[in-house]
Amino acid sequence: MAATSTTARYDARQAGWAERLALAEAMIPLIGRLWRRDGVVVSIHGRSLLDQSPVGVLKRHRFARQLDDHELDPAQTLTVLQLLDGLDLGPASIDLARLSARHRDGGHGRSLAEVVRGELAEIVGRRGDGGPPPRDVVLYGFGRIGRLVARLLIEHAGERGGARLRAVVVRRGSADDLVKRASLLRRDSIHGPFAGTIVVDESTDTIVANGTTIQVIYSDDPATVDYERYGIRDAIVVDNTGRWRDEPSLRRHLEARGASRVLLTAPGAGAIPNVVFGVNHDTVGDELVVAAASCTTNAITPVLAALDDRWGVESGHVETVHAVTNDQNLTDNFHPGDRRGRSASLNMVLTETGAAKAVAKALPQLAGRLTGSAIRVPTADVSVAVLNLQLGTPVDREELNAHLRRASLDSPLRRQIDYVESPEVASTDFVGSRHAGVVDGLATVVSGGGSGGGSSDRVVLYVWYDNEFGYSCQVVRLLEHLAGGTPPSLPRPARAAAGSTDRAVPAPRIAPAPLIAPAPLTAPAPLTAPTHDLLDPTLEATR
Repeated sequence: MAATSTTARYDARQAGWAERLALAEAMIPLIGRLWRRDGVVVSIHGRSLLDQSPVGVLKRHRFARQLDDHELDPAQTLTVLQLLDGLDLGPASIDLARLSARHRDGGHGRSLAEVVRGELAEIVGRRGDGGPPPRDVVLYGFGRIGRLVARLLIEHAGERGGARLRAVVVRRGSADDLVKRASLLRRDSIHGPFAGTIVVDESTDTIVANGTTIQVIYSDDPATVDYERYGIRDAIVVDNTGRWRDEPSLRRHLEARGASRVLLTAPGAGAIPNVVFGVNHDTVGDELVVAAASCTTNAITPVLAALDDRWGVESGHVETVHAVTNDQNLTDNFHPGDRRGRSASLNMVLTETGAAKAVAKALPQLAGRLTGSAIRVPTADVSVAVLNLQLGTPVDREELNAHLRRASLDSPLRRQIDYVESPEVASTDFVGSRHAGVVDGLATVVSGGGSGGGSSDRVVLYVWYDNEFGYSCQVVRLLEHLAGGTPPSLPRPARAAAGSTDRAVPAPRIAPAPLIAPAPLTAPAPLTAPTHDLLDPTLEATR
């Protein structure tokens, strides 16, 4: 009898899986048609369904429960996709998980079709609406960040408006330079192979990647390049060389014919605006030279913004444990920076970082409140920032984590902040994360004790970030914003201001409690605490 029951359960599960797989297979042509015909990208909590296998589609459905405690029903998703297919939609990024949540939690008796139409009203019947013309983009430099930005721009090719990659400028390194550049785009020891095909045309110095023709231009001087010779006009030049940080040097790009704006993939010096997309990108006006700040600043600033909006950030210290970079020496050798001459592969190297002070360029109210330092460690990619903060008002650990979890799900910062609770994650699990930073909820520390029930104004947060790919995603978001904007992300965040395109309403700050002597920090919850299955933070969309 037991054997029969076990066999029946086995067969039932196999049949259930086959049924779910068939539903996912039916979704794939709808997902592709919405993208190719309408410019609509569908996702689940920001994880794109485009170009996914049926198993990948189901994995994203399963993943949804990790964030909002509800696993999406593939049958309902198929119904929603069929509804979308018949609405003549204009370009947009549509989150199916948030649509489902709006119907589940706030439908007020409306049918699923009525909720879908209501949440997407601004794009219904807008198929074929012309957006801004695409803006030419030139990558000046083709190193780690340059190649990842190229991959992302190629991935986005064909979108209405936005940024289109036209050229790469490098110094010729060898007789077979073009082939080597293409090979580095095709293969990456950390991020894996390029998703698609690459063809090299040495007769025209071009690389064709998934149909995108990239002109490779050889030059030692940014001011002497003639982009118009290649049909490139009004281009945004993305300087990812790290060679120049000041405005006079970067303005040399603007002397080139066909260039009209410069984006630096590093912190800018002096009065150059340092922009963290999602936090202060709306403040960029007509400045011709803009900086995307650093990977660490991009990782911590959105989290600090979410905390400051709710409780206020009075002071703090940021310690980043950072993967090695090309700036370090493989073996001991001369380096102008303190300690950086020591072997990156053999040492943990204590060094300085300007990331904490740079936060103030995006959040001026935090000027002078943060200090920072860094430890370079011998890992190839992914870093973690430890934020030791004093808040303006006390908070307990559960409330703090819940706030950041909500911010990752349904706020204007949902593309910047991700959230994970798992006792098993380690740094390599975050390779390929498209968020600026990922809050490790199980590692959160709030000082406890006393009669406050564990509430305190002293907190410690751990924020993981892919300092290469996650940062590159932020660069591309800012680049596309400078190029004329991107299609709307729908449904709008529940906490967006009325009439805002995608801006949160800051939660009211709680009045300060009477000052008490600080309690000692208590250890975080044991990492063996019960939790859901391991989160997969790599399944994310740039949007």
